[in-house]
Amino acid sequence: MRRLCELLCVHYPFIQGGMGNISSPVLASAVSEAGGLGTIGTGTLTVDEVELLLLDMKKRTKKTFALNIPISVTANLKGMCELAVKYAVPVVSLSAGNPAPYIQYFKQNNIKVICVTASVKHAQKAEKAGADLIVGEGFEAAGINSPLELTTMTLIPQLVSKVQIPVVAAGGVGDSKGFAAALALGAEGIQMGTRLIATKESPYHERYVERLLEADDTETVIVGRSVGKVRRILKTAYADRLIQAEGAGIHPDDFEAMTDEEKHRIGAVEGRLDEGFINGGQISGLVKSIPTVQELFKEMMEGAEQIYENQMKAFKGFYLKH
Repeated sequence: MRRLCELLCVHYPFIQGGMGNISSPVLASAVSEAGGLGTIGTGTLTVDEVELLLLDMKKRTKKTFALNIPISVTANLKGMCELAVKYAVPVVSLSAGNPAPYIQYFKQNNIKVICVTASVKHAQKAEKAGADLIVGEGFEAAGINSPLELTTMTLIPQLVSKVQIPVVAAGGVGDSKGFAAALALGAEGIQMGTRLIATKESPYHERYVERLLEADDTETVIVGRSVGKVRRILKTAYADRLIQAEGAGIHPDDFEAMTDEEKHRIGAVEGRLDEGFINGGQISGLVKSIPTVQELFKEMMEGAEQIYENQMKAFKGFYLKH
């Protein structure tokens, strides 16, 4: 954990996921102020729109933060890369595409580079290209997922054994128990998205938060397998429409239109759950409170420490008896 925190200049080994077009400086700055790495996501926004988000972020916090650029999603990749340099963004997170051609550009401009991957092969390529950090994302995660569908439990230890740079676990982690488990797998930190939706600083619609709080263990669903666009979302009336459309053989272009970032914004920000979708990871069933980001981070750190202390006592007791 220390290596990760020193690399990113953060107090806690917690990274916020990008969140696409619903990315908010309000939440991202709260994450950074609480000691984690807040993230502004570019999604499908224009350069001008992201520039305003960065200016707002810099007003809200002087602490380190990241800009997430989904390579195959953003309409102006060159413009986003230049924007990161223009505003001296401390960390860039690259996802949804091959990061290799862009890593050295950021490194030459003193920007740390995170690469989000879902396989050992891609992680090794990112490390060889100069990445500073790997986020290994299992398909328990919310939003767009890899069609490989490797779970966090299986992916993280394989990444750790194959790369030398720090590995962060994403997908299926949202409390102290998950954090402790990620550390046991060899991760040096975690990335969270869904859990941060239900925090006091969250700027998202109350219906989104309520849907998370009432969710049980089976409240998320995968859509898009039939068109090669795997995405995990929360069950809603709109999710039912997506599932029915897939069952009827939806055209990939029509599926793309039904799951674009505007439909994401309609659900998450406006709360119109019959007209837009809301992302949700498999940890949704664990979310039962609305703490501040600072309270969440403190509880996760202290809780994980207590878990390890209790386990060590249990192991020692067992060995003494046998």
